[in-house]
Order: sequence, then C-alpha cells, then structure tokens
Amino acid sequence: MSSSPQLLSPFTFGDLTLKNRVVLAPLTRARAGVERLPNALMAEYYAQRSSAGLLISEAAVVSEQGIGWQNSPGIYNDAQTEAWKQVTQAVHDRDSKIFLQLWHCGRASHSSFRADESLPVSASAIAISNDHIHTPTGKHPYETPRALETDEVAAVVEDYRRAAERAKAAGFDGVEIHAANGYLIDQFLQSKTNQRTDRYGGSLENRYRFLGEIVAAVITVFPSDRVGVRLAPNGIYNDMGSPDYRETFTYAAQQLNALNLGYLHVMDGLAIGFHNLGEPMTLNEFRSVFSGPLMGNCGYTQETAEAAIASGNADLIAFGRPFISNPDLVERFAHDWPLAPEAPLEVWYAFDEKGYADFPAYQAS
Repeated sequence: MSSSPQLLSPFTFGDLTLKNRVVLAPLTRARAGVERLPNALMAEYYAQRSSAGLLISEAAVVSEQGIGWQNSPGIYNDAQTEAWKQVTQAVHDRDSKIFLQLWHCGRASHSSFRADESLPVSASAIAISNDHIHTPTGKHPYETPRALETDEVAAVVEDYRRAAERAKAAGFDGVEIHAANGYLIDQFLQSKTNQRTDRYGGSLENRYRFLGEIVAAVITVFPSDRVGVRLAPNGIYNDMGSPDYRETFTYAAQQLNALNLGYLHVMDGLAIGFHNLGEPMTLNEFRSVFSGPLMGNCGYTQETAEAAIASGNADLIAFGRPFISNPDLVERFAHDWPLAPEAPLEVWYAFDEKGYADFPAYQAS
C-alpha cells in the first residue's frame, strides 16, 4: 500500500479536519427562486452530497448589484441568512463541512436583474462579446458595463465583508472568494478587462489590489485559514483570457501565499475551454509559489485526482459535473462502483427538483 496521501484519506487545514479530500465544487443550480432564498430542496441536495469532506456552496451574490443569474441564492439580507441555516445544518448533521462561495457577477450581468435597471459594473467599460445572457425578461446581448469609480470600490469590498458576517451567522465553516471565471474580481485581475488608470489598474500590484482588499476584509470575520480563494488562469468563460495570464496569476498566488489561507482553489483543468494564449498553467506551477493547501478542479477523474494528490501538487480535488448525477460520488469511488451518466445540460439550471435532488444512489444488482 502506498504511503502517499490518497483521495479518500482525511485532510486537515487550520483547525478543520475533513473526512476525505473530495470536495463538492461550487455549482450554480438556480433553485433558489426569485427571492434568492435557500430552501428545503437545496438542503436536501447538499445533504445528499455530504459524504464529500468539504462542500463549497453554489455562488451566492453579495449584493443586489452583483446579481447576474436567474434564481441563484443571495447572502445580502436577513431572510437569506436565516434560510441558509437549513443547508448548513443538513451538512453538519452528516458530519461534513461547508464553505459559502461569495460572488459578484460584475459585467456578467444585465440591467434587467435590478429594480432600478442600473447597468452592470466592472473594472472597465468593456462588454462581454459574442454572447447572450438569460435574464428575467428573456435572452439579451450583454451590455457595456459601467466602470466602478475609484471611490465606489470600498463599498463593494464592504459588501463582501458583510456577506462573510452573514455566512458566519448562517453556520458556514468558512467562505470561498470567487475570483475566477470572468466575474467581478477576475475582471479586475486580468488585463483584458481592466484598463483602469487609477490604483486598481495597470500594474500587477494594482490589478491585484481589489482581491487583496476583499481578502483582508473577509479575514476580519473568519480566521484566514477558514477562507479560500478561487482562480481560473486558463479559462475563457465570460470572454476571459489575457496575454499576461501567467504573470498575473503567478503574482496573485504569491500575494495570497503570505496570508495563511485555508486553501487556493485553482481551475487548472481545461474541460470548459482554454484561451490558447500559451501553455496552460498547472498545479505544479502554483505549488512552486503557494505553500498552503491547493485544490485542483475541472475535468478530474478518480484516477487523475489520485495522481495529483500522490504527486504532491494537490491536497484536495473538487468535482463538479460528476457530483450532479452521482450524489454518492465518494461511495462510488470507495467501492469502485460505476458512475451514472452525466446529467444533461437542460437540467443543470432548471428551477425545480427534476435533475437536481432526484438522482439515485448506486444500487448493486
């Protein structure tokens, strides 16, 4: 038997011990209704997947300004905070841990999501090109966002801090700051979407500043080792991909390394697209500049996850799509049971139970 760490072995970071290294990746599933309130159906969904050592919730918007997805949950008012408690309780009752992912969509939004029909905000006034967004009033082209004024940034940082406070009150074990996939923080990080000339634009230091301020604010609420950050160095989702991606994400990881974070969550896989601006960044590159726990994600199988952990490049592996149709993914890994077919795309973001909490656990014939 190998003495190397294994996917199903326990893992400790900070004062949290996970029963295994399998993580439920954050997956937007659009079941929170128009009020953006977690509900009993969502609690059942997370409970079904609580054999994972750590669950990361679907992204929860930190403000009304940050909304960019139909029926996604929020974490910006008292009702939402209270409603999340049924989810955290369901997970804790099954001896697992859960972090809330904090989200602001930035330019990946539309004015029809807001009562005042205000434009989406971003680092710069650059629209997502050649794509459309599904909104409460139908499918629309993306709008050109409004660049946040310098003196507005602090209020957005404060939205993240307050959201972290609400997450703590709701019983979450920690939070993950969503700085990936072309959402607001990623829009500040990357040169493709950040053409600012103030202290939040231009140099690597300036483009990182927004994320740095958010992390600093959130760790006034949770200990730093209860905070994770998610990055996507290789992705094209939401029209991303910058020529200086390697320098940008290496710098960000170096800065985050000094903060004693719970983990760095890297979308290193290419399963949802690659910008082809050079060689993809690997976990090994991040391991060379980030000494804390590293989480890999995107396209992993049990075998490739085991290899990443055995190599020392990863401590945790997040699984997304396999967890949709395999609520008992950990048990299937443990017993070498076959996986169910991947769920069809049309149920990923449906608004009811179908294709959500109705996937059966494995039944031996």
